[in-house]
Amino acid sequence: MAAPGEISAKVKVRAAWLAVAACCCGAFCALSTPVPAQQAAVTAQVEMTAAKPAADAANVVVWLTPLDPAAATVAAKAATSPATRLVQRNKTFEPHLLVVTVGTAVEFPNQDPFLHNVFSLFDGKRFDLGFYEAGASRTVRFDRPGASFLFCNIHPEMSAVVVAVPTRYFGVSDRAGRVIIANVPDGRYRMEVWSERSLPESLKGLERTVTISGSERALPAIQIAENPSFTANHKNKFGQDYVPPAGSSY
Repeated sequence: MAAPGEISAKVKVRAAWLAVAACCCGAFCALSTPVPAQQAAVTAQVEMTAAKPAADAANVVVWLTPLDPAAATVAAKAATSPATRLVQRNKTFEPHLLVVTVGTAVEFPNQDPFLHNVFSLFDGKRFDLGFYEAGASRTVRFDRPGASFLFCNIHPEMSAVVVAVPTRYFGVSDRAGRVIIANVPDGRYRMEVWSERSLPESLKGLERTVTISGSERALPAIQIAENPSFTANHKNKFGQDYVPPAGSSY
């Protein structure tokens, strides 16, 4: 049987070894835990160019698709946008422009006291929700990237756009053309731009690779050529002109 002094010495030695092990483990964990990339807002400035001065530079969508594996992994783990709504009220869509990540479900509630028939038969997601009455709602999942132009087959004055993008890093310009994209990690990205008032080929020419870093978080100035032939007029879902029904309550 060991003497009391011998036992005390062994306890002290063991405690010292445990302290060293804990210190080493902490150092190893600190080294093996990845340090998150710097994340802060990225800004951009949009300018609309046209033969006559544009009313404003609002509703331009700018998004960044990660090119670096680390940033792409972070973006891939992000959930799609939460289920959101595009409301039909007072014979308008609210909001006119909705930007979501690919895979997001969008609700289309009818808050007017009459029928609507929402459809999109052009680019992006194609669908026809048919007639549905006041208080009813329909849901569409935007499972492919692109811009979906929405109309109502009853009311020609109604139009909206849902832009589905393959990344959570996007922003929409205000009337002054300012864009803010929140929480963007450092890295290389593909910048893309969309505007309802420009032509696809013009927007394609604005695509570029950009590098975001702690010292560079402002995107290059974005000049968008406005389509001089842009109009909100459109045909119904049969490709024909709208024919107002008899009476005024529709």
